[in-house]
Amino acid sequence: MQCEICGAGGSLTAVAVQPRSETINLCETCANGLKGEAVPEGHWQALTTSMWSESDAVKVVSRRLLNRFKDEAWAADALDMLYLEPEVEDWAKAAGPEVIHRDSVGAVLSSGDTVVLIKDLPVKGGGFTAKRGTAVRGISLVSDNAGHIEGRVEGQRIVILTEFVKKR
Repeated sequence: MQCEICGAGGSLTAVAVQPRSETINLCETCANGLKGEAVPEGHWQALTTSMWSESDAVKVVSRRLLNRFKDEAWAADALDMLYLEPEVEDWAKAAGPEVIHRDSVGAVLSSGDTVVLIKDLPVKGGGFTAKRGTAVRGISLVSDNAGHIEGRVEGQRIVILTEFVKKR
């Protein structure tokens, strides 16, 4: 058997594709990548092939992952070409991969966490600079963007890029 996303052989894991709970067989790299872990550079390029699978579950996972990388030209091009039947499209949108927020060193962030700024950040429209070392308590996660969190600095609610924070 081969991984239904990248075609790798070897040990495979059955992964349920929610909310229908149909399963697909993935290699360890793809299964871990689906959870938000790092994968080798260029690994997800295989999605441009797997999106044409005859299995609706594979198409759903491919679309969800392509959507995760839609800011990259290759993924945007693939999404433009991808056509799914309306019921499959609804399935793909129903329970997409969870957006995982990570700080500058890769620690997973959760709502309510405290983070520390690792760089002076000019606050657009705020008229001040948030200083390096400032603790931001009780952060909120931006649900559709893993690179953004929200927090209160100097009494003002601002959006902060996760690459400029470290979990405390």
